[in-house]
Amino acid sequence: MKRALLPLVGAALILLALPTQTRAQDVWTLEFRGGAAFPTGDAGDDLDTGMGLEGTLAYRLLPHLAVYGGWDWHRFTPTDEGAAGDLEETGYAFGLRWEHPLSGESGNGLAYRVHAGGTYNHLELEDEAGDLVADSGHGLGWEVGAGLTFPLAGGWRLTPGVRYRSLSRDLEVGEVTSEVDLTYLAVEVGLSLRF
Repeated sequence: MKRALLPLVGAALILLALPTQTRAQDVWTLEFRGGAAFPTGDAGDDLDTGMGLEGTLAYRLLPHLAVYGGWDWHRFTPTDEGAAGDLEETGYAFGLRWEHPLSGESGNGLAYRVHAGGTYNHLELEDEAGDLVADSGHGLGWEVGAGLTFPLAGGWRLTPGVRYRSLSRDLEVGEVTSEVDLTYLAVEVGLSLRF
């Protein structure tokens, strides 16, 4: 658990070191998103399309650059009905996001964004009753993504996007240890509030 807090502590120290004049109105963004996750690679043959949820908090460092961190959860069901159970990926995401208006410099209109970062997640295998069969422990992965932001009322924005994620962890079921390389493309829709 202590290692899970390291990215958050690092982000907090960076924020505290910033000059006070960069701390203005609308520097924070709170976002919640959900969507479908399409497994790729070797694990993609064994898993059906999954679903996921994520919540993040971002701090704008520069006019178009923000640092983000948050919590996420994705669940995949096996394609084979006789398989051990559902696979869940849970943990933390962190990184940098570049967001730029498509026209003008106001930041209040339609914009595109790209992001890249890391994940500190673990994989859990659950049986049909929802009981935990195996837990990989947390480890580092990575993600990249892109999307759009559509302004709504006030500081609210609609944020559709796509994201590619990768995490490799060992799962031990009984006496058998298997390396699981989970990669997937997530298609998501989010709602964010800038404040």
